[in-house]
Amino acid sequence: MNRRQIAVLAALSALLPAWTAPAYANALDQFRSFVSSTRSARGDFVQRVVRQDAAASGKVQMSKESSGTFQFSRPGKFIWTYRKPYEQVLQADGQKLYIYDKDLNQVTVRKLGNALGSSPAAILFGSNDLETSFTLKDGGTRDGMAWMQATPKSRDTSFEQIGIGLRDGVPAAMELRDSFGQVTLLTFTRFEKNPPMPETQFRFVVPKGADVLEQ
Repeated sequence: MNRRQIAVLAALSALLPAWTAPAYANALDQFRSFVSSTRSARGDFVQRVVRQDAAASGKVQMSKESSGTFQFSRPGKFIWTYRKPYEQVLQADGQKLYIYDKDLNQVTVRKLGNALGSSPAAILFGSNDLETSFTLKDGGTRDGMAWMQATPKSRDTSFEQIGIGLRDGVPAAMELRDSFGQVTLLTFTRFEKNPPMPETQFRFVVPKGADVLEQ
């Protein structure tokens, strides 16, 4: 190896730390950047529910998992589709929330209003002003992700704490802890930021023959 090659390698080595340094200092910075830069997204999810049985010396029981796809357009428009083990669709057009159970061929309709508020859905689908409804703080690193903790300010919610795990500036997991000691674990894959999404795709069309229940 000649002197010129050594000089080139030395120059590249000097630049390498700048290339490999993390883009964000912590989970809170990553999440704020994600919220401010993400108008829409889509991807896949897997959902698991863990029950903490205090009577059995902390034995953890895992329920059957469910999986599906999601897409959203801020604020308040989303389609959350369960594919397995049964098909169900939660869809919001910004005004109303539609819950469709395919097996029952039944649609339940609710006013969206402030329902997102301090709910987990507000983290991904709500407005950018999340700190109005949540107290946010950095939660350190775990499982290769930087974690942020979101605590609802309102007591009118069944969730006590929501954890958001971020990887490379994108949500990769969520942990939802409710007041009954139950933890819902969500993992996200194929997360695509800001794909084109016309508003018309969030308009719910009642399936043929389905019963519609207004609440």
